[in-house]
Amino acid sequence: MSPMGTAKALLAKPVVPVFCFLSGVAYDTFTLTRIDRLQDNLILLVYLLLLGVLIVLTGRLNVDLSLDEERVATAMPLTRWALHAKPYYPMAIQFLLGSLFSAYAIFYSRSATFTGTAIFFGLLIVLLIVNEFLHNRLSSLRLLVSLYAVVCFAFFTFFLPVMTGHMNAVVFLAGAGLSAGVTFRVVQLIYRDNPGRSKREAIGVTAPAFALIGLLVGFYFLNWIPPVPLSLKYGGIYHEVKKTGDRFELSFDKKWYQVWKRSNSTFPADEPIYCFTAVFAPVDLDTTVYHHWYFRANGSRPFAHADKIPIKISGGREGGYRAYTFKQRLSPGDWRVDVETEDGRIIGRVSVEVEKLDEARPVLTTVTY
Repeated sequence: MSPMGTAKALLAKPVVPVFCFLSGVAYDTFTLTRIDRLQDNLILLVYLLLLGVLIVLTGRLNVDLSLDEERVATAMPLTRWALHAKPYYPMAIQFLLGSLFSAYAIFYSRSATFTGTAIFFGLLIVLLIVNEFLHNRLSSLRLLVSLYAVVCFAFFTFFLPVMTGHMNAVVFLAGAGLSAGVTFRVVQLIYRDNPGRSKREAIGVTAPAFALIGLLVGFYFLNWIPPVPLSLKYGGIYHEVKKTGDRFELSFDKKWYQVWKRSNSTFPADEPIYCFTAVFAPVDLDTTVYHHWYFRANGSRPFAHADKIPIKISGGREGGYRAYTFKQRLSPGDWRVDVETEDGRIIGRVSVEVEKLDEARPVLTTVTY
């Protein structure tokens, strides 16, 4: 068997694609460090560009599959090379889509919480997995253009805030508009001066992609998209928070066997309570986040608003911008603090149960952050 035949036989075995998939995700997890890292963003931009080129070539060459050998021989060298390489387009497209979805899943996982913001993150995970089974479907222009719209949207959602230093609805809508513009340009290049394609077909290819972008914009206003590029690096409830030099000293009760414990999960009523958080933001991004305190007297009732305290944060610190808020004399019951953006999206959540305790105050342990 020839080396090419051996390679194809190996790739046909189901264990190899699974191994490659898991290896790729693991590699991205360890190599993609910061969402504002220029090198990572440039790589993603190159992937988007290459993916767009391959989609344009797939669309333009689909009508030329019947070219006879004589016409291929007389074609321009670049056209001849593109035609000969066409069988490998689906494999290359699948690789690029998998790389992009893997990177996005990692970046968005750092901002997603177990609330509505997990919906978009879940969609990226589904697309990342489904992409492994799309090899035979990656010649469908409608599917390719729709997937391209999604990867562009996911990229510009965090890339524009990183580049502009602003994070609001205007910047988000600009990213959505840019995604639509790039997608439209790809379709335009496919159908321009291409007599084998009709305008009606172009509309049929573009409409689902634009509908997807519109749906994702709706997700934003429903607060279903994680607040990238912000992420909660650390959060907890403490008896006392003090700043010493460049470190914060965080005091909480901890028994000798609770080696995993880093903050209070229960707290005595009628004592001052501190919520400490560290929120990562890219360099040059200055924004306001909120500690939104909620309360419910018992588990059968929904949480109700108690207080909302703004915190101005500055980006750039690896461990996140550190800040705290505190309350006094909390009523017994379930309390939580949602760390929110200005538009209400949840960056992270810290929960605690406040109880009436008659026993003596426990011995406190201090950690630094």
